[in-house]
Amino acid sequence: MFLYFAWRAIITFLFAIFFAYILEAPVSRLQGWLKGSRPAAIAVVYLLFIAVLIVTFSLLGPPVIDEAQKLMRQAPEMEKINSSSLLQQLGAKHGWNQTTVTWITDYLDKHKGEMIAATQNFIFRAVKTVQGMWWLPLVPIFAIFFLKDGHQLSQNVINAVEDSRNRRMVADTVEEMNSMLGHFIRAQLTLAGLAMVVVTFVLWIMRVPYAFALGPAAGAMEFIPVVGPAVAGLIVLAVALLSGYSHMWLLLIFLLVWRGIQDYVSSPRIMGSTLELHPLAVLFGVLAGGEVAGVIGVFLSIPVLATLRILWHSWMLYRRSGLKSNG
Repeated sequence: MFLYFAWRAIITFLFAIFFAYILEAPVSRLQGWLKGSRPAAIAVVYLLFIAVLIVTFSLLGPPVIDEAQKLMRQAPEMEKINSSSLLQQLGAKHGWNQTTVTWITDYLDKHKGEMIAATQNFIFRAVKTVQGMWWLPLVPIFAIFFLKDGHQLSQNVINAVEDSRNRRMVADTVEEMNSMLGHFIRAQLTLAGLAMVVVTFVLWIMRVPYAFALGPAAGAMEFIPVVGPAVAGLIVLAVALLSGYSHMWLLLIFLLVWRGIQDYVSSPRIMGSTLELHPLAVLFGVLAGGEVAGVIGVFLSIPVLATLRILWHSWMLYRRSGLKSNG
């Protein structure tokens, strides 16, 4: 009952912890350069982070916001999705035969109610999530305390364990979680940033409509493995199709090639194989996170799953070491 009623506070602290993990590496490096002063290192990292945000939003914010607003204004209404005139225009544009147009029209007519209900539900939940994000500015503030006193908090947890063997296991687990979880979150953000830059640039080169709105959205969805890239690809294809883009096959080929590069080149090099999550575990986490906390829960589910995987991995190593010592 406590978890149910305090879920916003818990999510705020979880985001603060994950945000602190993102900044831990640069803070630790600067701490050595600043003669061991951790508060000074935190202050410098925060100032650099704020400066990067200001420069990024100043340069890229206006075109992204402008194209997003245009996309919102010019997006077809739901009632037009099943209109035969719109499908006839798309069919003539892309060379579809009449059988294909008729099949799509019948399918949309049959599932119109479900599509409208799903869209309205998604919009309602998204708006409700945005309205309930008053706690978001608290995340970087709370992260300062975790960056400053995180090591002491971890040490207090370790010292609270009385048995020496269990204390060693807890210490190893905390150390592994600090290292692996920080690497996982930074790797996911790196993959998302890489996708944002590459997809935006290629869509702009290919003259895809609303490239500066679709590219950042696809990059943000990259943070959710398996599900995010698939949804982002479908959104890009749907917007391009409804906007009358004439090179759909080239766009589809690019999205498939880019997916292969991310999964088999970028991800193994950046992420490594230590923290790869099974697709079924990712799907479960995304669905469970969405039910618990909406859109925020979807993004939060992946780091939580990674944490649980690290704890399970540490427990299995602890059991194996115990069996070997007994043997």
